[in-house]
Parts: sequence; C-alpha cells; structure tokens
Amino acid sequence: MPREFTIVIPALNEEQVIGDLLRRIDAALAGRSFDIIVVDDGSDDGTAAQVLAGPSHWRVIQHDVRAGQSAAIHTGVVAARSELIVTLDADGQNPPEEIPKLLAAWSENKGKVELGLVAGQRIKRQDRRAKLWASRAANFIRGAALKDGTRDTGCGLKVFPREVFLSLPYFDHMHRFLPALVVRSGLVVVHVDVAHAARQGGVSKYTNLQRALVGVVDLVGVMWLIRRKKTTHARELQKAPAKLSNVQ
Repeated sequence: MPREFTIVIPALNEEQVIGDLLRRIDAALAGRSFDIIVVDDGSDDGTAAQVLAGPSHWRVIQHDVRAGQSAAIHTGVVAARSELIVTLDADGQNPPEEIPKLLAAWSENKGKVELGLVAGQRIKRQDRRAKLWASRAANFIRGAALKDGTRDTGCGLKVFPREVFLSLPYFDHMHRFLPALVVRSGLVVVHVDVAHAARQGGVSKYTNLQRALVGVVDLVGVMWLIRRKKTTHARELQKAPAKLSNVQ
C-alpha cells in the first residue's frame, strides 16, 4: 500500500544514535503511514546493522563509497515510494518530534500557494560557539547573494514533493541551497521554526573551514544557475477542423 510520506535520512557512521532516532520517529508519528529510508553513505561502523535490526518499514540503502550528503538524499528520494518526502539529519540534532509541525504546515499551505518546500529553521541552537558564528556568517552571505528569504538553510528538517526535488538541478552540496533552487523554479517556500538538540554521540563530519571552502564555490554556481534561468510558457496549437467535401 502507498505510504503517506517517506522519511529520508542520510547517515555516515551514526551507529551510536541511529537506532534511538528511528524509534523516536516512530513514536512521534504513531498512527500515520510512512516508511523510513536510511541512506548509509559508506559507513565503516554498524549504522546499517542498526537499521536492519528494526521493523520492516525501516529501510537501508548503502553507498559502496562515500558520496556526500546531497548524493545520499538524492539516492533516498529516488528510492522512495511516496509522493511526499521528509528529511532530517541522522545525528539526532534535528528532533523528530518536530516533524508533525512541518507536516501540518505542508497541509495548511498546500492548497493556498504553489508550495514547493517546507523548511525548518533552527532556534536556540545547541552547537559550539565557533560553529554558530560560522553558520551565521555563511547564512548572511548566502541570503544576501541569493535572496532566498531563508534564515537557516543548514537545518535538515524539510518537507517537499518527490517530483519537485527530482526536477531541480542536481549537484554536490545542493541540499544547502534547496530554498533558492525551489524559488528559482517558481514555487513557494514556507518556513517553520524548529528546536535543535545537542549531539548525543559520534562526531561532526565537516570542519568550519571545509564548509566555507565548498560553500564559496557552490554559492557562485547557484548564483549562475539563478541568473541563467529562462521561464517560458508553451501551448500546443490546435489544427482547424477538416472541411468535409461535397459528394456528388
């Protein structure tokens, strides 16, 4: 039977936290029809084993080599059997108890606007001060350059239609620019404030310097994509009805 939505979780070496996260998702969404796809991005620990030990609606897809978070999300969305996708990070810093809030925003706005994305925006972040400063600086620069109206694109909590995501330009690190790419497509982004939690286990996969270096290159690329966007409206022309000849 088709599920109401699919939750896609990119994961890399999250053996310590992934099992608890999935159980919390099940508790937060009790009574709803969904499945979970954990995309194991080449982990060398027991991340996949934790998922395989769970119920049947916990699915795991494993990359043979590490390809990055955007590639993992793309893999999960392609494999999803639902038309609606929910994403969150695997490290437990995106509380799954916030998912119903995003789904409610989706349902509330779907019929009112051409909705392409509901994006979580973290409040009261539980990160180290250096990471907070780096994130705020990056978001300020990105917002000024792209004018996507989004305060925080680093939040993994998002809801979007599968077909919208697959229609967007695909490139490495695209997940950090989803609001701008959705706006580029002429669709509306709705923002929802969500809680943020401290990491319960494992370690962050990127340093502030690594984020900054790839972010500059990607920002220039997305600016180019937006400027090169062409919008055209097409309609098929109908032939005039054939005239019947008089038969003598």
